[in-house]
Amino acid sequence: MLTVTAKDSNDGVVLQCQGRIVLGDETAVLCAAIGQQGRSVTLDLTEVDAIDAAGIGSLVSLQASGIYLKLMNPSKQVREILKVTQLEFIFEICEFRSAEEPIEGVRQITCDERSET
Repeated sequence: MLTVTAKDSNDGVVLQCQGRIVLGDETAVLCAAIGQQGRSVTLDLTEVDAIDAAGIGSLVSLQASGIYLKLMNPSKQVREILKVTQLEFIFEICEFRSAEEPIEGVRQITCDERSET
């Protein structure tokens, strides 16, 4: 399962991801959450424990569609996948961000709670 929490920060929207970014509802949830945020999004991947080809493909497709993605604190597993696929240079990757930034609003989307359209 993937949980995505949107937080407003001084630099724009940060989507905190927790769980797995894999084929299925998880990639759909991530794409929907990013699509609601505009053209520049930071993904906090600190608590992402797995990503597969579909997850990587979703990130690449979003970037190719004109959405600028910054990947923050990718886990060791995510970092290794980006390195093996030679995609670590496609995305801006930052390793640190203060958790003390003020948060104006928080919204949470999970693949179990998505509304059917």
